[in-house]
Parts: sequence; structure tokens; C-alpha cells
Amino acid sequence: MSDEKNIYAVSACLLGENCKYNGSNNKNDKVIEFLRGKEYITICPEMSGGLPCPRDPSEIVITGGIRKVMSKTGADVTENFRLGAEYELNRAMKKGCTHAILKSRSPSCGIGRVYDGTFSGTVTDGHGISAEMFINSGIECVTEEDL
Repeated sequence: MSDEKNIYAVSACLLGENCKYNGSNNKNDKVIEFLRGKEYITICPEMSGGLPCPRDPSEIVITGGIRKVMSKTGADVTENFRLGAEYELNRAMKKGCTHAILKSRSPSCGIGRVYDGTFSGTVTDGHGISAEMFINSGIECVTEEDL
């Protein structure tokens, strides 16, 4: 991922933008340093999907074989996550993004491991909604933990 010609899509929360569900961020100095001198765009699929900040935390659940994103209060926010993912993927593709650095374990951006829907901090195998779309579109994705 060190090729200077790559263009990155980056979870906005990792760059210090207050778009996390609780109104704060996940600022990561390692990500910021990695991006120094590189071309990138910031993305937040949850905000782009129309969810407010702050908002109820959400996790991916599988019920009857159907994958949904549910808030801790029981609201089905799957459509918000899907619309936000499509919007951000479209932006990334138009910009020519070849890589993405996404927030680990997020129901939007998690890669390989996401919270399991119990709101207990337990993780399970799987990708977030946006991460899956990015991967399926050929964008090389990592989390901040992979840098």
C-alpha cells in the first residue's frame, strides 16, 4: 500500500472527524501519518446514508438467514447503511480510489470481523456493508489495525 500513485478512501472517523455513533471520532495518528503526501477522500457511509450524529449504535444481525443492520434500540437501519455504502462507493470510484483504509469492526467498514449484533463487544466473521461493496468492486481494503 505504499505506492504513491494509489488514491485512498478513508473512514472519516479515523482522521478525527466527529462522525462516530456517539458524536466523537476514532482519530488514528498512524493512519494520518501514512496518508501524509498521498491523495485520499474521506468517507462516512452512515452519515451519507442519512443517519444523524450522534445516533444509536448499530450492529449487523442475521435473522432467518437475512442480514440486517439493527440499532441497539431495535430500529432497522439496513437501508441507511446500504444507501450510504452505495453513495460512498460511487464517490470512491469516480475519484479513482484503488485502496481504502476503513474502521475495524464497524457495521459499515469492518473487514473480516464485525460486532455480532448482541451489543456485547463480541465480534464474528464478516464484513461491514460498505467494506463488502468496496471489496466486491475491486478496491483493496484494510483497517487501521493493518497499517
